[in-house]
Amino acid sequence: MENKQIAITQFGGPEVLSIQTSPVPKPQPGEVLVKVSFAGVNPIDVKTRAGLGWAAERNKDKLPWVPGYDVSGEVVEVSEGTRKFKAGDNVVGFIGFPLTGGGYSQYISVPESELSLIPEAVTLEAAAVLPLAGQTAVQALDTAQVVEGDRVLILAGAGGVGHLAVQVAVAAKAEVYTTCSESNLDYMATLGAHAINYQFAPVSERLEEVDVLIDLVGGDAALDAMKCLRDNARIVTVPTISAEMICEKAKMLGFQASGMMVEPDPEQLDTMLYMVSVGLLKTEIQKVYPMSDVAEAHKQIETGHTRGKVLLDMKC
Repeated sequence: MENKQIAITQFGGPEVLSIQTSPVPKPQPGEVLVKVSFAGVNPIDVKTRAGLGWAAERNKDKLPWVPGYDVSGEVVEVSEGTRKFKAGDNVVGFIGFPLTGGGYSQYISVPESELSLIPEAVTLEAAAVLPLAGQTAVQALDTAQVVEGDRVLILAGAGGVGHLAVQVAVAAKAEVYTTCSESNLDYMATLGAHAINYQFAPVSERLEEVDVLIDLVGGDAALDAMKCLRDNARIVTVPTISAEMICEKAKMLGFQASGMMVEPDPEQLDTMLYMVSVGLLKTEIQKVYPMSDVAEAHKQIETGHTRGKVLLDMKC
């Protein structure tokens, strides 16, 4: 049995991603071997491949490096000391974060503590949407201390993190506004948000008296959105590249602001899987690419116009 993996061979464009073959790993004590069905493609993967950010900095001397933090699949082998899962279980996890990665693999050995059992009512595809993006969404809203009745503005509500953040904020009974392109206005409305077409006019001309800004875009869009905020508003900014600048500007204007680094939390993932299983949370997938088309998957993320998530089918 061979294990095909997608590796970053050097930093650069999507063409630096290469399929390589390695032995199937043997699970160490406390680990299970997962046959991966789907791997999530996240903006951090694209950034790292381009040589940007801390994951690239820490792994630059370890190339080729296999990226990927979201996996769903089937447990095919368990090691001694594992109690949580058995062979045949469908599992999902936010794995190897932030420096190990490895999700772009057909087989991966993972500590069982990093995995959640997928309920029968949830597909492997839907589960793979949730780990990094879902936990980023929930933790951003938690950091901002969103409560019932808050007016919350989420930038880029149709994206991988955004479409989940919108739904969780709506479920918390916040009044949710979001920016999106014209093609996503109806989609955002179906999720319960007031959608604002950023292509028509800056959000600052359309909205005021906002309590919480969840910034999933960074840069100029975030600076413009600050003009919508009421006094003492809370800001959580997720993109790391502009976080320092956004936080400094926010504090000058008298707002509470913080950047955010998502942390894997399997119990949180269990909760989201339950929400999907009972229909409280809907996952959106722009496209599933075969692993051989990983370069195209990265190009899609780079457009900045992905509705929901992009997945890799690691079975083909």
